[in-house]
Amino acid sequence: ALLCRGMQASKNKNTDKAEPFYRLSVPKQKTSSEIINEARNVLRTLRTRRPFTPTEDQRKLFGSGSTQAPQNRPPSVFSLHASSFDLAESRPVSGVRLSPLDHKPVLVTFAKDEDSSISLPKPPADAAEVRKVSSARARLFRRNSQGNFLSAKMVSSDQNEEKLDSEEPAMMSNLCRSNDNCLAEQRSYTPFNDENRQIICNERISRSEREDFLKGTAGKFLFQLRGESDQIKKAGRSSSWPRSTGWKRRVTGLEDETRMNESEEEEIFWHIKILPILHELEKVEDNIENLCLACTKLYQALNEGNMLGKRFKRRSVLLKTLYKLVDIDSDPLCLKLAKIILAMKVDGKNLLSVCKLAFKICRNEKNDYIVQNDRLLDCLLEVLRAEDLQKSNEALLYCMGAIKFMSGNAVLLNEMVNKGAVEMLLQLMKQINNIKENDTYFSNLGHLLVQLTATLRNLADLPAARRQLICSGAVSELCVALEQRMNAKDVCAYIVRIFSKLSSYNDFCAALADCSRCYILFLALLNKHQKQQDLVIRIIFILGNLTAKNNQAREQFFKEKGSVNTLISLFQTYRELDLNAQKWYHERGGEGKKRPKHPSEAEDVLIKLIRVLANLSIHPSVGAALAAAHRVVELLVTVLEYKSVDDSEELVISAATAINNLSYYKVKSSAVQDKKLHIAEILLKLLMSNNMDGVVEAVRVFGNLSQYHEICDFIIQKKIYKFMIALLDAKNQDVCFSACGVLLNLTVDKNKRALLMEEGGIGKLVDCLRDFGPADWQLAGLICKTLWNYSENITSAASYFGEDTDTLLVLLTSLLDEELALDYSLDRDLRDNNKLYWEREFKPVAEKLLDRIQSHHSLPTVTITPF
Repeated sequence: ALLCRGMQASKNKNTDKAEPFYRLSVPKQKTSSEIINEARNVLRTLRTRRPFTPTEDQRKLFGSGSTQAPQNRPPSVFSLHASSFDLAESRPVSGVRLSPLDHKPVLVTFAKDEDSSISLPKPPADAAEVRKVSSARARLFRRNSQGNFLSAKMVSSDQNEEKLDSEEPAMMSNLCRSNDNCLAEQRSYTPFNDENRQIICNERISRSEREDFLKGTAGKFLFQLRGESDQIKKAGRSSSWPRSTGWKRRVTGLEDETRMNESEEEEIFWHIKILPILHELEKVEDNIENLCLACTKLYQALNEGNMLGKRFKRRSVLLKTLYKLVDIDSDPLCLKLAKIILAMKVDGKNLLSVCKLAFKICRNEKNDYIVQNDRLLDCLLEVLRAEDLQKSNEALLYCMGAIKFMSGNAVLLNEMVNKGAVEMLLQLMKQINNIKENDTYFSNLGHLLVQLTATLRNLADLPAARRQLICSGAVSELCVALEQRMNAKDVCAYIVRIFSKLSSYNDFCAALADCSRCYILFLALLNKHQKQQDLVIRIIFILGNLTAKNNQAREQFFKEKGSVNTLISLFQTYRELDLNAQKWYHERGGEGKKRPKHPSEAEDVLIKLIRVLANLSIHPSVGAALAAAHRVVELLVTVLEYKSVDDSEELVISAATAINNLSYYKVKSSAVQDKKLHIAEILLKLLMSNNMDGVVEAVRVFGNLSQYHEICDFIIQKKIYKFMIALLDAKNQDVCFSACGVLLNLTVDKNKRALLMEEGGIGKLVDCLRDFGPADWQLAGLICKTLWNYSENITSAASYFGEDTDTLLVLLTSLLDEELALDYSLDRDLRDNNKLYWEREFKPVAEKLLDRIQSHHSLPTVTITPF
């Protein structure tokens, strides 16, 4: 403890004389936890504000504080047109093996082939044309199926060689047309009957079914076919088929029919649902609102028809139409387009272009509302999850940039957490960390890592995200990234900002403290980027958090090679910067001007640096070593010399606290002991200031230094003791505790005890005992120890305590009564703790003091009047 107070009683119990209470150096037999517990508020950690990070005025891929030259990083601003997309990459990718054709069919199509022209196919204009198309399609399917349409299992066993007549109609189509609807082709099959092994087809479709179909509500009817096809597939088929010369493969007639049915199904859905919407989108002269509405309908229709993705055969026609609309300069429309294009699973140049499109939309903060409503986040998260890191690193960069912009919006930020973005981002970071420095992609992935860590920094504000970061092992991955990207200042800055935010919370701080590698990394960064204030101040803030409550962290950091030297070097660097700033301020005629309320950048670093030193000094062995580090003490003293509490309150009080902690340790070659008189002189200025926090801190230092006779003489010479007695009226427990500590040390000297009689000192001590005793047994014990020292040579209680004698007797008697003194209304833990302090800190000395006063007190004669 900083203030260790004990009664030095003679070992011989027959000896009545007891030595006075006084402040001792650290007893060797005590454990560090006991020392810290006894220190109370005298050995103290320091708190400070987290470094402030201003919000960027504009959303950019790389912020205004980026250290990368513009020519060495991807652009935040770019032009994007239909020509930015590659039409050649829009071909569909089929996941199904196609059936071989024994002969090449003559396809009857519309006037223009959909896949070879950007212009869209148009349905036949009249019923006659419809019939031609339908008949042609029926002939095509009959020709394709000739010879292998059915397998042997599809016919009766006694007619194995019999084939289905190629001229027999295999399907019937009902065609109908309404005023506003395009061509609708409907077809229905019944399942195969196992008994007669023949195909049954519905000749007609009811009118109600046709009307429901055209209204878009008969999806179930339309996809009855698909369900039946799936059942047929379950009979078993190979996932792949051997190739033969001329690209021929053998398949069963059943599988051929299944694929034919699926293709026909898609064809019908295309003409009924999709094509009319595409015609709406071709009307470029239409207003934006209508185009956006058409895009919404298109996405819903594609989703309904299971046409999202790469396997849709008319995908190229669809994408060409969408790409052309990108030239219309409208963020709401481009948002709709981006969502559909991303859902179509484009890749290569088109993926890059659509990610840039999403980035451009999200860059404008005014678009946050429409982005939120259109669920673009889902599409972008899917890109992060599915795309190859190396192949699509530039597309992922702009995708991640768009997500970063979204994370600046509170609603979207919460949505990210709910959709598992934290784990997804950490998984992506792990992939990036696995890329070695000599890899060609290493540098480019650093740009992506900037966007990723910037997003994590925003997510760190949410409690749910913090829990996920801890559970997902974020600390280790962030440390790996920090180690690999030591030269990338932007990446380092964002990771350090994440740690700066999260280390303010006990659970994450504990997780970070357990990562032993972090101390080496932080020291390496401090040495490498010593003059980069925004990075240095956050690392120092993190170290202050780590050492605030964790004794193991204090020891571990101190034992890292060069740790103290790094702190000293930083102290010197930023003290010089602060001195130069102060000199410039005075030269510009700033004497009469009011100084800024907030500390300067250099001052802020010094505040947080001193906090680390103060926190480290709480560990017994570390504190003793720092007390002997002359350069550390010199730098702290210079702060008190050239700074005033009025201009730099937090800095001056922090320096006084650090000196207070170091002054506790009575060790050989103590720098504090060597400079004790000089320290006392400069603290006198703080003691006489109007800043109560500064006054209390100065009193604490005097409480430690007053163990030395030279300082006690200084206190008497400068009449500081009168100030200490006056502070007993402060009605503040901590102030009274500190002042009483100084008075306690003064009473060790017999020649100085009479000073307590001045300024009404005895009465004020009794008042403090009455006011704070039951609530603070440490303070009550300290007051009793002071009175014990003072009354060592007592001959008469009245001559020593005067008119306060009776009050003191009554007070001590009541406070020693356990039933009266202890508050049993408290919960069990608080009550036990309160009783422990009462028994250890107050009761022993109070009983001795009470006994002494009673033995030297003559009770007045009381005349009893009979009734």
